[in-house]
Amino acid sequence: MRFLVALLFAGLAFAQADYDLLLKGGWVIDPKNKLNAVRDVAIAGGKIAAVEADIPASRARRVVDARGLYVTPGVIDIHVHVYAGTGERNSYAGDNSVYPDGFTFRVGVTTVADAGGAGWRNFEDFKSRIIDRSQTRVLAFLNIVGHGMRGGRYEQDLSDMEVGPTVETAKKYKGLIVGIKSAHYAGPEWAPFERGEEAARQAGIPFMVDFGSNRPERPLYDLLNKVFRPGDIYTHMYSGLRGEQDPVTKGPSQALIDGRKRGVLFDVGHGGGSFVWRLAVPLMKAGFAPDTISTDLHIGSMNSGMKDMLNVMSKFLNLGMSLEDVILRSTWNPARAIQHEELGHLTPGAVADVAVFRLEKGQFGFLDSNNARLRGTQKLTCELTIKGGRPVWDLNGIAYEDWDKLPPDYGPQSAVPTQRKQP
Repeated sequence: MRFLVALLFAGLAFAQADYDLLLKGGWVIDPKNKLNAVRDVAIAGGKIAAVEADIPASRARRVVDARGLYVTPGVIDIHVHVYAGTGERNSYAGDNSVYPDGFTFRVGVTTVADAGGAGWRNFEDFKSRIIDRSQTRVLAFLNIVGHGMRGGRYEQDLSDMEVGPTVETAKKYKGLIVGIKSAHYAGPEWAPFERGEEAARQAGIPFMVDFGSNRPERPLYDLLNKVFRPGDIYTHMYSGLRGEQDPVTKGPSQALIDGRKRGVLFDVGHGGGSFVWRLAVPLMKAGFAPDTISTDLHIGSMNSGMKDMLNVMSKFLNLGMSLEDVILRSTWNPARAIQHEELGHLTPGAVADVAVFRLEKGQFGFLDSNNARLRGTQKLTCELTIKGGRPVWDLNGIAYEDWDKLPPDYGPQSAVPTQRKQP
């Protein structure tokens, strides 16, 4: 009888809990809200319900002990290549891309933006094949090339860079399409960049550029200071391939300095060939930090110096950037850059996309795109990722109960139990 009464009270307490999940005692870094302190984070109904100094554990159905860990908004990677599955060889609208869910949650990433894999001709295929089927929130920069990033013969075809249908598609899928992209153009003409800029302007979204081959006919200074608008995004900022570095001072070139004054945003876009220490180290020492940290994830970069988002974020920690600034450039800054300000923060009422990190100390090595090593003493690992209020990655099972504390015939466990109805 006493056992039945205990069960009844437990059931009533469970049913009356205010929160589905409570992250308790973690160090919360939420740059939008200028929060950098120990706090509890409560989640209910897929939303952030409260961020407070001490929320009683009794108010939650499930409690996660986050002491000694860092709790942040879910990470947003605005430069990836995830248009996989078409079977096209040597194509970023095909075999060079990766399915997002295998590479996001395990490193705290909840949102990605594909950087130009699809153009207006194949965006609906990308949407059906990837966006609509992924647990990861997948957004896109639409390529100014109608066929997208399918290789040289497509990407060099000026006749397939049309403003009208690009704008029409961007407006039709407003919110999913967060920008226009130009990439890999090798010719001397300004047409890809002028048309991309015009399409972005008409659609009311930013223009991201991988400036392709370095050509004297179209210098970087003119792109950043004559073609670009404020809010446009220059990616691969530490590549050293297109005049980003002043040859005398070794700091940022005048193109970058004046571009930033105009409001141009600078993105890492590490990739397989676009991040070198001989550029990143002196530019960071000169104070030229990125606005957004991103991976340029694809089958090559993930297996070379880039590896994953946490590896790139850890590189900036070891270049002297504070953890708060690394999180800013991986959450709130990218959310603003792609005009999705409902993401990238832990404001009560916001979607509950949350990452829980451990900051490891030790002796580590970090490679650039040329396999040159920087020795470092700290790196981030992801303990827990929550998307829309539900754990989607849990490295050490911190959101779950020990097996020997469960009923003998226990079945599948949920980190966010369904609320029971009172009898």
